[in-house]
Amino acid sequence: MVRWASRLSRHGGSALPGQVIERFDRGFLARTLAELPYGVVLVSGTNGKTTTTRMVASVLESLGLRVFTNPTGSNFTRGVVSALLGEVDLKGRLDADIAVLELDEAYAVHFVKQFRPRYSLLLNVMRDQLDRFGEIDNTARLLSHVAQATSGTVVLNREDARIAHLAADVPHDTKVAYFGLVNSLRVFFPSDDDMHASDMAQGESNAADRSASARTGSDVFASARSGMPAPGVRDTGSPRLNLGRAAFESTAQPADVVLKHVGDHEAEFLIDGRAVSTSVKLEGVYNLFNAAAALAVVRAVAADSAADNAGAADSAGDGDSASSDNGRAINVSAIDTSAINASDERLMHALAQVTPAFGRGEVIDVNGTPVELLLVKNPMGFRLSLASFPPENHDTMIAICDEYADGRDMSWLWDVDFGSLRGEGVAMVSGTRAWDMALRLEYDQVPVGQTDTDLEQSVESFVTANPGRPKHMYCTYTAMLRARSALSHFAQVADAGVGR
Repeated sequence: MVRWASRLSRHGGSALPGQVIERFDRGFLARTLAELPYGVVLVSGTNGKTTTTRMVASVLESLGLRVFTNPTGSNFTRGVVSALLGEVDLKGRLDADIAVLELDEAYAVHFVKQFRPRYSLLLNVMRDQLDRFGEIDNTARLLSHVAQATSGTVVLNREDARIAHLAADVPHDTKVAYFGLVNSLRVFFPSDDDMHASDMAQGESNAADRSASARTGSDVFASARSGMPAPGVRDTGSPRLNLGRAAFESTAQPADVVLKHVGDHEAEFLIDGRAVSTSVKLEGVYNLFNAAAALAVVRAVAADSAADNAGAADSAGDGDSASSDNGRAINVSAIDTSAINASDERLMHALAQVTPAFGRGEVIDVNGTPVELLLVKNPMGFRLSLASFPPENHDTMIAICDEYADGRDMSWLWDVDFGSLRGEGVAMVSGTRAWDMALRLEYDQVPVGQTDTDLEQSVESFVTANPGRPKHMYCTYTAMLRARSALSHFAQVADAGVGR
């Protein structure tokens, strides 16, 4: 009834149905997820949740599992309940083997109080939405609750010290796995401490530094494509890599999956030390680092499937059910007693099919003009996007909003170096905080063509100007939703569950 009413009232894409269910049936979430034979994969962290969740779900589906995942934007507990409500049958049963859930760092804590995930994938901790989370050490504490609640395997980013140290919070009977980078790629993923140590060492960057940054912006991108260190970077072969004043540290933990090389729509990984490569549809070195994370957790699921199915097969002669690691009953007859085939070849083939998530390098064709949408919400994400998508021969728009989902505190924009945009300039700046963004660009001597707080009008003006010239649109979350909605009036925009 709630599902029917939500569709009738056009609230199907919101958290309202979840709010109703939470009020009248508080056990709905745990009861529904408890029926899944392979449990839940919980994905959380500051950067990359949506893309990584999409990758994990896509690869697991390619390996033959029926996967439930929450659509973009529903990464609160209530949003997960709403998403479940849209998928269960009239008896409340979910037709899936496993759930892959993206959860906001704070709401992940609420989720694990209701249901223990079998797997958790913790990506990184960066300065993001300080008005909600406070300092990053507090965000790490939030994610520690997820690590403590995970029953099967916790997959951690060895390159982020705060994440890697969460291994100490993992229960003794829960496994820990890592994903990581080779030394030559660590320069593209400075931690929050690295960035601010550099800032404190120099203070405000002088004009010479900014000019050098503008000159080498394309070189940094080229080095990301080739997998070689950026100019001035010395790959020592040790866990420490130096770039000017900033030092990039690795925990040196052995990793199951390591991103080794990034080329033009291709990537190479080390999986248990074996080099494997694939073509990819994803853009940006950061998306391929997320791919290493996704592969690590998929391999953990596949490894456990062998044990689960072997145990189920052994029990089949004695009865029709067996017990899983969290005590729930597994219907033996419903499980294929052959383990998931997650060979390197199958993993690479599955990864090659993954397309960019909503707003994460998504390309929309506007009358023959490619418009690339790039979500930005913190300094690290913005820096990586600017390095991965060179501005040459493109028009650029930046849209900054400060709604609750974006974070009210926009001070993080001052931790982003926009010098690489100086040559081409920014054609349009829009959003509720357009003038703040324009001021920030002025300090980095980036020319701005037009500033307008009317986002919808700005989107139309931007994408229809200079027909045929490719365009980049950098948007915060709610700006992205509004931009996609505006684009849908004169272009085909895929419905990702939000933004239409």
